[in-house]
Amino acid sequence: MKRRNLEEMSTEVQEMPEQGEIVLATITKVMDHGAYVTLDEYNGIQGFLHISEIAPGWIRSVSRFVKDGEKKVLLVKKVNQDRGDIDLSLKQVSKDQKKQKLKEVKKFEKGKTLLQNVKEKGKLSDEDIEKLEDMIYSKFDSVYDAFIEIGRNGIESIKELKIPKKTATVIEEICSKIKLPSVEIRGIMEITNNKSDGVEIIKKALLDATKKDPTIDITYLGAPKYRLSITSEDFKAAEKTLKPILIEIQENIEKKKGSFKFTREESKKTREN
Repeated sequence: MKRRNLEEMSTEVQEMPEQGEIVLATITKVMDHGAYVTLDEYNGIQGFLHISEIAPGWIRSVSRFVKDGEKKVLLVKKVNQDRGDIDLSLKQVSKDQKKQKLKEVKKFEKGKTLLQNVKEKGKLSDEDIEKLEDMIYSKFDSVYDAFIEIGRNGIESIKELKIPKKTATVIEEICSKIKLPSVEIRGIMEITNNKSDGVEIIKKALLDATKKDPTIDITYLGAPKYRLSITSEDFKAAEKTLKPILIEIQENIEKKKGSFKFTREESKKTREN
C-alpha cells in the first residue's frame, strides 16, 4: 500500500450514505442491545442497528435475527456527519427493496468481473479501465447493463461513447460469450378440425405463425395438443408477441370450421451468468 503523508490523510473525506438510502451491510458484532455493522459500499464504515429496528415486536435475543459475518440489506435511518454515526433499520426494509438491492449488488459484481476481463484481454491499465467505466456510466446505470446491451444489439449500440477501437473489439468478443437473460412463456393449444384436410389446415396455421417470428416455437405433443412457447428478453415483450399470434392461429383455425383452446403453463426465466 502506498504510504500517504499526514496532510493527505487529514484532508481525505469519508463518503457517507444518505438518510433513506438502502445499503448492503455486514454484521460485525452482535450485542444485547443491537449490532454493529460495516457498510459494504462505503469502504466498510461502521453503522449501528438498534434492537428496536431489527424486527417488529419485542425481541428476546438479537442473535436470533442477525449473526456475525451475515450480510443484510438495511435502511439508513439517520446520519450524523459530524460524529460519523449511522443508525440503520432492518425491519423497515420491504421485500421488494431487499430484492432490488441484491439485484443491484449482483449486477455491480458482474460488472467488475467483466471490466477485469477487458483489462486482461486488452492489456489495459487501471487508468484505461477507469476512463472506460466513466464512459459507460455516462449512458448506462451499470457496466453489466452496458454489456448486455452490446450482447443483444452489437458494439454499434454504444458507438456514441467513442470507445477506442482496440478496446471495443475486446468488449465485443467478451459480450458474444455472455448468456443473455431471457424469459419463456408457454402454453398448450388444443386444436381440432374434422374436415378431410383438417391435418393440413392445422399444420398451415401453425407454420404461418412460426414464420413470422423466430422467437416462437411450436411442439407437437400428440393430437390434439401442441405446446407454444415464446422466448424474449422480458415478460412484457413476450406477452406483446403472444397475444396477436394466438389471435391469428385461432382465427385461421375457426374460419376453417375447427376448434381452438389455449391453456397457459408456468413461465420460465433463465438464470443470468
